Amino acid sequence: MKFEGIYTPVITPHKDDGSIDRDAFCAMVEYLVAAGVQGIINGGSTGEYYAQPMEERIELAALAKQVIGKRTALIIGTGAIRLPDSITMAETAAKIGADAILVGSPPYAVPTEQENALNALAIDRAADLPIMLYNYPGRMCINMGEEFLDRVGRSQNFCAIKESSGDINRVHLLARDYPHIQMSCGMDDQALEFFAWGARSWVCGGSNFLPAEHAALYRACAVRGDFNKGRRIMSALLPLMRVLEQGGKFVQCIKHGCEMNGLRAGPPRPPLKPLIKDDKRQLEQTVRVLKRTIADIEAEA
Repeated sequence: MKFEGIYTPVITPHKDDGSIDRDAFCAMVEYLVAAGVQGIINGGSTGEYYAQPMEERIELAALAKQVIGKRTALIIGTGAIRLPDSITMAETAAKIGADAILVGSPPYAVPTEQENALNALAIDRAADLPIMLYNYPGRMCINMGEEFLDRVGRSQNFCAIKESSGDINRVHLLARDYPHIQMSCGMDDQALEFFAWGARSWVCGGSNFLPAEHAALYRACAVRGDFNKGRRIMSALLPLMRVLEQGGKFVQCIKHGCEMNGLRAGPPRPPLKPLIKDDKRQLEQTVRVLKRTIADIEAEA
């Protein structure tokens, strides 16, 4: 499977009582399909999978596939502390006809590279689908290092990696030593650098509510190789990325951004809390400037 373009880790809308708003979820998926994203990831951290029992995760995966059909790619997240839970999500992905699965490191356990690779290979066997790895040591406390990559490379299903370490040397390593594993940008403020080193896809939470603006950067850099234009678009996006990352309010900001578009998102589940008014105003102002700036850049001959 080739991963090219914008892949959105879709949010999970909630009602005020914290229950899943299924109608709003379907509307959110429809919005992303209409926006032309190349893939939707269900069951990622932006979708608050960690706050969902397995029954909800399975239901949402099937519902996403029902809404999408074959109109765009569907990737199912398998992240979990327990291997049996990851295997359940992998089996679910295969059963519903998903296009790929997202495989991260199990949090908290801190396995060795060999143990982590064996864990990933067990998930692979349960689905036999294309796999995008998810390297996020900031949350999982371990890195998918060279020993890990060499071991999982024995299966051809491991065909991409969402790199979210924030270490630019990892980008260099993947581009030079693992060209057979497609590199996907998982660190938004380094998107320009990822594209310069050959990344052909971007997994970006902000595309939940700004798909066109994120796609503009992708087209400029990855499609047209116009890094002069890309730097201007990236400069316009950076203030948003700072707002999203500050104070650990990423999911809340993404959800409010969706609400700004008229889509129901609702509150996050505990332990997270909704944004306060000042945070909302800051995000709204940042988005207004960003959209106007990128629209002007795109309108130029």
